Order: sequence, then structure tokens, then C-alpha cells
Amino acid sequence: MEASRTALIALAGSLGLWMLATPAVAEQVSREQDIVNLRLGQRILVDDGSCPVGQIKEISGSQMTANGVVRVRKCIARLGTKR
Repeated sequence: MEASRTALIALAGSLGLWMLATPAVAEQVSREQDIVNLRLGQRILVDDGSCPVGQIKEISGSQMTANGVVRVRKCIARLGTKR
């Protein structure tokens, strides 16, 4: 009984570490106009060709104001292959 409990705890711990090590996948759209409801802290990649080669535009909701969420635009390194 104690061995199965220890094994279960080890399995849960390793699963938790795996989830922390796995990068989050950001949503990707082809035009910035396709983003309708940006939430605070959300990051969306925009593949519209406005950034230099090897980079992609990232739109993130950075601050809450009376008018809604403020968008911040920046070019970041493109990871992986183009979809």
C-alpha cells in the first residue's frame, strides 16, 4: 500500500514538472484585424510579414484601462518552422 502511494506521488510530481517544462502555444493569426477580444496577459502571434525575416509579430494584452485592454506590439524570434 505504501509503495503504490509513493509511486503515485512520484508520477504526479513528474507530470507536474513535465507540464512546467512544456512551452505554452500561442494562438496565431494572419492579420491583426482578426484579433477581436484580447484578454489581459494573452499573447497572439500575427504572421503578416511586417517583421524582419526570422521574426514574427507578437500582440499582448498588457494593461487594463477604462477603454479596455492596451495592446503591445513587438517582433520576436520565430521558433520552429512557419505553419
